[in-house]
Formats: sequence, structure tokens, C-alpha cells
Amino acid sequence: MSISHDDTRVANLRDAQTKAETLFRHIEQHIVRAGISEKVLSSEVYDFGEREFGIKKYWHKRIVRSGPNTLLPYANNPPDRIIQEDDILIVDLGPVFESYEADFARTFVLGSDPLKTKLRDDLEPIWNTVRDYFLENIHISGEQLYTVAVREATRRGWEFGAHLAGHLIGNFPHERIPKDQINLYITKGNDKPMNSLGADGHRRHWILEIYLHDHEHKIGGFFEQLLTDDDRYIFSDLPPVRIQRLNTLSNLYHAGLVILCPAVILLAAYMSKF
Repeated sequence: MSISHDDTRVANLRDAQTKAETLFRHIEQHIVRAGISEKVLSSEVYDFGEREFGIKKYWHKRIVRSGPNTLLPYANNPPDRIIQEDDILIVDLGPVFESYEADFARTFVLGSDPLKTKLRDDLEPIWNTVRDYFLENIHISGEQLYTVAVREATRRGWEFGAHLAGHLIGNFPHERIPKDQINLYITKGNDKPMNSLGADGHRRHWILEIYLHDHEHKIGGFFEQLLTDDDRYIFSDLPPVRIQRLNTLSNLYHAGLVILCPAVILLAAYMSKF
């Protein structure tokens, strides 16, 4: 494995996220509307993604939920619901662009309900606050960052609506996340530093998820995207194992130069005689 592999991986993850952002802008401007069912909206999203981006694989099921369905956990499969004129809805997609995954979710509000609008508008600032805390504390554990996410949601008057605040992401299929592998989630019980190396010997990349719930008014919101594409993470201190490996490679490289250079000089001197 080489440093260039890490550079390529980051570039591919960034590219996948950029395409997901473009997809979601279209969803917001042209697909989200009242009077259609969640399943119809999901089908229209799939058709557009395939037509414009060639997306045929989603590494997790497509989530389109509105109204009280926004409070339900990912594993649930609620009855289809018609999107209302003054509604709130979540779209959560995991498209695979070529061989790299994105994981992207946004919350949309139809109409002008002030509580729904506030919920939607609080999501990204909370995400940014948690992201900044992570970037200032690169060696933080998954459990510690989960605690920060819950704290920031509570500060703004919301309930944090999930038992996790993110997970690993990467090339497809990414490092599988069985339920017993808690160290692959941003959640309670994961005491492993998030900047530790993955099974392939390279730095791992994470999705950060923010869930805000208001059970009294039966509404929820969700915001997620790539956490570790920031240069402050990419160029942060490498774990000790990687530093040792790079030092070893550097020593081998310089040792090779010490052996090779005299040989080249001798060869040049020899050839000059002819």
C-alpha cells in the first residue's frame, strides 16, 4: 500500500460526495412535492440517478419518509404515505458512483411551518459543530464523538434520535459493519480512536449523522455526509504505526541511493573510455 492509494481514495470519496450533492439539488428543486407517495418519490429519484449519473447500485436501501415516519429507525419499513402540502420529509441515499460509495441525507420542508423549518435549519449547524469538534480532537473515540452529537442536539432543544451518529464509508463494498462490530460505528461502546488504521493499513473514513426528533409534534430530521474529507483530518498527524512504516520506507530509499549512486558513477566512468 502507498500514500498515493490514500490520495486516490480521498479523491474518489470527494467525487462521490460532490455527485451526491448535485443529485440532491435536483431532488429538492424538481422531485420533492406534495400529493405523491413516498414510494413514487423514491422511484423518481432512482430513475433520475440512473439516467443522469448511471447509478444502478445503492449500498443501502433508499429511504424516503415524511411526517411521523421521519421518527422511525432505519430498520423499519413503514406503510407508504402521501406527502402533504405542509409536510417534512427525509431523503437518505447510499449511491455507488463507479466503485465508491456516498452516504448522503437531507431534510426538506414543504410549506412554512416554523417548527419544521427550525428543525431542518438546525441540522447542518449541529453537524458543523460536531465536525469541528472532531477535527480539533482527531484522536477522539467513536463513543466520545457520539456524546458530543447528543449534547449539541440537546443544547438546541431537540432529542438526538438514534443510537449512533455515523459509520465507516469507502470503496464498494466497504468494510462490512456487522452488528457486533461496534468499533465501526460512532456510538456508545466504541472506545477506539477514529483516526486509527483500517484492516487495509490505511486511514479510515467516516460518515457523520445527525438525527433530530420532536416526539411531541411527531416530526424528525436527518442530515449526513462525509466527515473525513477535510484537509485538517487528511493531513493530521499519522498514527504511530504509519509513521514507523514511512520512516522504514524512507530509510530503505536512502540506502538504495547510497548503493546506486556510486555504481552509476563507476558505470559512467567505464563507458567514457569507449
